Amino acid sequence: MYLPESRIDGRNRLIRQAELMAGRREARPTRRPYPKPKLHTALHFPLPMPSASLRLAVIGAGAAGLAAARELSREGHAPVVFERAAAVGGTWLYAPPATASDPLGAAATHSSLYASLRTNLPRETMGFLDFPFAAGAAGSEDPRRFPEHEEVLRYLDAFARRFDLLQLVRFETEVVSVRREDAGRWAVTSRKLGDKGSGEEEVYDAVVVCNGHYTVPRIAAIPGVNAWPGKQIHSHNYRVPEPFLDQVVIIIGASASAFDISRDIATTAKEVHIADRSAPVDTCEKQPGYTSTVAKLMLKLQIDRALEDGSVVFQDGSSIKADVIMHCTGYLYDFPFLGDDSTVTVDDNRVDPLYKHVFPPEVAPQLSFIGLPWKVIPFPLFELQSKWVAGVLAGRIGLPSKDEMMGDVKAFYSKLEARGWPKRYTHNFSNYQFEYDDWLAAQSGHPPVEEWRKQMYAVNAKNKKDRPELSRRVG
Repeated sequence: MYLPESRIDGRNRLIRQAELMAGRREARPTRRPYPKPKLHTALHFPLPMPSASLRLAVIGAGAAGLAAARELSREGHAPVVFERAAAVGGTWLYAPPATASDPLGAAATHSSLYASLRTNLPRETMGFLDFPFAAGAAGSEDPRRFPEHEEVLRYLDAFARRFDLLQLVRFETEVVSVRREDAGRWAVTSRKLGDKGSGEEEVYDAVVVCNGHYTVPRIAAIPGVNAWPGKQIHSHNYRVPEPFLDQVVIIIGASASAFDISRDIATTAKEVHIADRSAPVDTCEKQPGYTSTVAKLMLKLQIDRALEDGSVVFQDGSSIKADVIMHCTGYLYDFPFLGDDSTVTVDDNRVDPLYKHVFPPEVAPQLSFIGLPWKVIPFPLFELQSKWVAGVLAGRIGLPSKDEMMGDVKAFYSKLEARGWPKRYTHNFSNYQFEYDDWLAAQSGHPPVEEWRKQMYAVNAKNKKDRPELSRRVG
């Protein structure tokens, strides 16, 4: 839940101080903990004349697609944005869940929002670098520091209107395929939702993929679950707690969404058990913040197996009879419109190969991806990635050679392996998002991310860790 001023302790004075700095940039860049990145001035790829306005396809009109459309337009290009929904917002556009016949799948539902969801980041940190997400701004209705999801959607809509981006968007239009043609151009086939034809094919100079990564559910493998008589659902299709009245619910996952949804469901369920594969035995107990009049909220070890009698057995040998297993197990990167000629594959949620998580070296810069990193402040990162891509496509910013980019990708993978991170954490930026942001800023000739934003993010993260029962969280 929202943390009122009366509950803010000494650690959070830093947040209040940072608020005073919101909207102001440091007079001098902060000292970098790493060498100043090298700017590549020599171009190693075929492009039209640098002064030419490129016709570009942007796939998706969520926060990433809107940021890309604005930066590409600022560079003098002509972006066309394809959006399946009838409005901008992407994952922040609330929609009904999938049908009851598909509780584990994405079906036709793009959004993963549930009704009570509020941001897990202070709104001041979330805003684009030159368009503050301020309480009291025109159109704002929720003044809280951690506002409801409707407030974020209002902010994105205001951003799109402020920079005249809506005219660039083809709503209720899906991209069916993206095919590489001669000279590095791309044939994009799209069609209106509901149309049964093959669609319309158009040729673009480059494609920028901004389709998000909170739509295709990742499902946990549970031995015996096919014979288990209970109900399974993925958090993608969770909306309200009422259907779980008086039920025993097991939630699989240890991310922000698992803990947030568990607390939401605990208001109606009989019991809620969070199955966390990393939980030590001595933490398998009732979680704080709940009285005896509220559902029991327990942290358990990973599920070992499910049985035909309705029982679910955990790795410590304990078991319970449950009505529902909810998979809060994350999502899969998915680009169904791309073929092999994109040179990109997805293996255990690693989009490979991508130079700096954006450009496939073989076809750069005519194909790029905005918004793949997670465990980040998303909107500023999207903006900085978009500035970089737009500048490269304009011929104003250079890229290394294909071999150099591939060498950088391999070196990055080696660092992940040395750290012991699994492949599926390739785009997890929890340890270095601001180094990455500042690298992008330097490439684009933009000041680094404001110090107050970094400090507020760090203090908020500590506060969530120390007081999870007092903080509404979203994954």
